[in-house]
Amino acid sequence: MDQLRSGFVVIILISISLAGCFSEDEERSGFDLQINYDSLNGTIIQSYSDGELVSSEFVTITFDFSDTNSEEQLSIYGIEIHNHSETIEINANDESKIPMEFSEHGIYELEIYAIDEGGNRESQVLNVQIQLRIDWTEMNTDNPIPLMFDPTPANGGEHPIMIDVESTIENPNPIQEFGNGQSVQITWNIVDEYDDTCQRNSDQVENGDSVTWSTIHFNTYLIHELIVDYDDGQDDINVMHSISIIYNSE
Repeated sequence: MDQLRSGFVVIILISISLAGCFSEDEERSGFDLQINYDSLNGTIIQSYSDGELVSSEFVTITFDFSDTNSEEQLSIYGIEIHNHSETIEINANDESKIPMEFSEHGIYELEIYAIDEGGNRESQVLNVQIQLRIDWTEMNTDNPIPLMFDPTPANGGEHPIMIDVESTIENPNPIQEFGNGQSVQITWNIVDEYDDTCQRNSDQVENGDSVTWSTIHFNTYLIHELIVDYDDGQDDINVMHSISIIYNSE
């Protein structure tokens, strides 16, 4: 008799446990979180002229919740930025899109979620990669300004995989009445914050000509400067740098 009672108790406990699982599945099956967006990648573009920042083009990604469905009325759409202690929420009855502007390069981990009036919550975690490109121009200079760039992500996240550097030096023809121009010998240096030279390249720019140095740098943990030095020559030059801080090589 005692054995029968024990078996009866076990059957009841199993039945209660299974009933709870079915109830939870039925509750969650009515919640379908759908998030639409154009891309999870973007590039901030900073433009400099003669050492002064003249424009910044930030990245805006819009997350669209309009295809999200729930058996109960939806009440909140939100985005939580991990490691930032920052949350953006909107009333699901008023809006269905959340635009996010990124003004700093880095990899951002976002938890995208929706909550219905029953307090049920569904979420997805997405990674957004924001690169940085610096476009730098100096015209008619005989003393190029060092270009400083910092590959450290401001959000404290994963560091970029590399820095792509492309620098063009022009030696333009002078105005005729001032006489013929001369060739210019220049050297590029990529220097870190400890004044160690990481990379160097020298070239000669003939009058009316231009030269380009392209290189990839893999030290993404220190502030650097790109420096152009005159080795020989007196002609003014034009300097065009393009530096990209890259998180994804694809």
